[in-house]
Amino acid sequence: MQVSLAGNIGAGKTSLTELLAIHYKWEANFEDVIDNPYLDDFYNHMERWSFNLQIYFLKSRFSQILQNKKSNKTVIQDRTIYEDAFIFAPNLHSMGLMNQRDFQNYRSLFELMESTVSPPDLLIYIRSSIPNLVSKIHKRGREFENSISIEYLSRLNERYEAWISTYDKGELLIIDVDNIDFVNNKADLKNLIQEVDKKLSKIV
Repeated sequence: MQVSLAGNIGAGKTSLTELLAIHYKWEANFEDVIDNPYLDDFYNHMERWSFNLQIYFLKSRFSQILQNKKSNKTVIQDRTIYEDAFIFAPNLHSMGLMNQRDFQNYRSLFELMESTVSPPDLLIYIRSSIPNLVSKIHKRGREFENSISIEYLSRLNERYEAWISTYDKGELLIIDVDNIDFVNNKADLKNLIQEVDKKLSKIV
């Protein structure tokens, strides 16, 4: 079984991935942030490095999916391959930070990859307001994220909401995290896990 988390930068995907992996004894796959060779350059010069970054993420997530297919374990994945294609790359293109030629090349590669993989059995979307995202980004203190603008986060949030409103590839659970703290509040985490249990019970 495949469970995936989706959400904007700073929404809490990594923390929730870790907590659910521990609770259900699932194998966790995390987004390649620490060893990503393009992130620093991208946030300093988005137009120059947007295509490189998106191709790197696409390759990384596709590799994870292929590895997971070989495993008999339930895997929980921090971010999906769909977010790259339907949110991040189109956003960069619309902002003029990825040209049409690169965007078309990227989309063609994604469509080829998508045709060979299955969607997650359960998608958990973490919904968050911009002030909450900004607060969490500042708290975790990643230097390369200091230059992320509110406009950029807002554009991503709009695309996330548009994408999730039509998502129909499998079971979907939406978690609004503005008024809960599943990391520090055990009751919030317990309630969240109960919601996950309900969705898991529908998966045959």
